[in-house]
Amino acid sequence: MNWKCFTLTAILAGTALATPAAADQLDTIMSNKVLRCATFADVVPFAAPDPKTREMAGFDVDLCNAIAKELGVKAEVKPVSVEARVPEVKLGRVDITVANLAYTQSRAEQIQFSDPYYLAKEMLIVPVDDAGQKKADYEGQRVASTKGSTSEMSIKLNKSDPLTFQDTASAYLAVQQGKARGMVANTMTTTKFVNESKTKGKPMRMIEEPMLYQPIGIGMAKDNPALTAKINEVLKKLDADGEINKIWDKWLGPNTEYKMTRTDKVVPLSELKFDPIP
Repeated sequence: MNWKCFTLTAILAGTALATPAAADQLDTIMSNKVLRCATFADVVPFAAPDPKTREMAGFDVDLCNAIAKELGVKAEVKPVSVEARVPEVKLGRVDITVANLAYTQSRAEQIQFSDPYYLAKEMLIVPVDDAGQKKADYEGQRVASTKGSTSEMSIKLNKSDPLTFQDTASAYLAVQQGKARGMVANTMTTTKFVNESKTKGKPMRMIEEPMLYQPIGIGMAKDNPALTAKINEVLKKLDADGEINKIWDKWLGPNTEYKMTRTDKVVPLSELKFDPIP
């Protein structure tokens, strides 16, 4: 027997046994008793400073607090820019990102997503007297949106002709003025415009078929299986207990200006039928 080889092998084996496995971020959260949560800095109704208290408030803030409560820790909300939502969690500056974060293939290469807790949709609104009934009816037609947005991408994917602006108000005005046949934005924005059009301007309606689906989940750093499993477990419990619907109704529900009803359930991404955004 080659005792030199045997000794080296034994030393290496002992070293491997003595080296602890890389700690999962969940261990750090539970040890520190704090859940560091990135949210939007100022995007109503998801997360923005309350005008009276100056404390961060909104759907995402409440969801972060609810998750922390289930974990038995304190939530520490960190407002970040739209562009920083992925880098902050990727670099470990926060534990999770709860900021209306849509699943895309490029983001999924950088961070881990939880099971989606709702499906955002890019919706098309048109004048009530428009003959179209489905998105295919608008192929080759001029449709307005904000520039560089997912809305613009959905218009291109539909083979329509995008007319883009810096903000949704300008895109909506283009439809009102007959410069575009319709306008695409997220459900929250389009619902608000349709409701406003009932008393001001040209009445609008929403095409029922979404232009694009966007699963919204919580972002975490990769290679943290225990944290991922725990966040998914907590989301499913909050969903089953009606807590997510309660938070939704507070900020986006029928008694708000958005008048939206949440019908989604927390399910694995693999169970959803949608075309992933690059």
